[in-house]
Amino acid sequence: MATFKYGILGCGMMGGEHIRNIALLEDAAVAAIYEPDAAMSAASQALAPNAVMLASEQELINFHDLDAILIVSPNHCHAAQLEAINAARPDIAILVEKPLFTDPSDLARVTALKEKHKAPIWVAMEYRYMPPITALLERLQNATGGTKMLTIREHRFPFLEKVGDWNRFNVNTGGTLVEKCCHFFDLMRLALGSDPVRVMASAGQAVNHLDEVYDGQVSDIWDSGYVIVDFASGARAMLELCMFAEGARYQEEISAVGPNGKVEVFVPGPGRFWPEHLGDPPIARLVESPRNPMGPIEHEIVVDPALLSAGDHNGSTFYQHQRFVAAVRGEGPLDVSLQDGVWAVRIGQAAQQSAATGEAVSF
Repeated sequence: MATFKYGILGCGMMGGEHIRNIALLEDAAVAAIYEPDAAMSAASQALAPNAVMLASEQELINFHDLDAILIVSPNHCHAAQLEAINAARPDIAILVEKPLFTDPSDLARVTALKEKHKAPIWVAMEYRYMPPITALLERLQNATGGTKMLTIREHRFPFLEKVGDWNRFNVNTGGTLVEKCCHFFDLMRLALGSDPVRVMASAGQAVNHLDEVYDGQVSDIWDSGYVIVDFASGARAMLELCMFAEGARYQEEISAVGPNGKVEVFVPGPGRFWPEHLGDPPIARLVESPRNPMGPIEHEIVVDPALLSAGDHNGSTFYQHQRFVAAVRGEGPLDVSLQDGVWAVRIGQAAQQSAATGEAVSF
């Protein structure tokens, strides 16, 4: 089988994770990269020494020998880059990092690509592919009998430093509840099989970034909050985010409850942040708690160490690329559609609006 060739548009910290995971695939490779920052360009070339380093965005888009373009640029660049790719190469597959767009005014532009672009557009919702979360999704219906309440808690480390400090400002990220949390809103829709009808949120800047100033501009990104989402099915979901809780054993805790019982999963954060003096990093756990007969059943969800060392997302980046390549080759489904990416952003934007105004936002 011919090697599946990626071109990467923007290759900073997350781009490096993509390169390391693509290298673990048997039949895929990074063929070309465009990264404008000199330090990040050198780092990406070291990870993919056989890739051609290009001098501009358009050169990458026009590079002839590609099967797909992977967009890993800063959030606010995604919408325009999607349009540029579509204008030049409407038949090339695209894997675009979340969020799909940041400015509410870009909704129509992005939605129009559904009809214009002839090849698959897959939005990178890595959390779907974390082995513990995949296990939860597989057990969801049997364990709960139909989920009525879904709770996602993420207690983690602050935003990492990015090139040019672009992620310190809402105008670039779309806001924390878009940038960081669109993954979780995607999981809510996926798990509940329904679309939202109303969003309520309380969030803000409590501990981090309070004294951060860049080129005279004060950082305005939030570090904590609660979001409640009502769904058309009648189910409810809640997100609890805290980005000054990196001392916790688990980074994500997800629980789903229905008439038959409860299922929950506990997911550790990146192993590279786990203190050495505490020994080996935690292993993910899944717990099923039926109502009858009562009694929790606990499972360890072990992730391949090679995948853990290739990135910060519990192996999900590898599994996502594996399924993306299969989908582009016509050997599997397109798991994450453009519409999924749109909904994830819209829920995040509604949460940002609700937290800012103190009012619920309805769809």
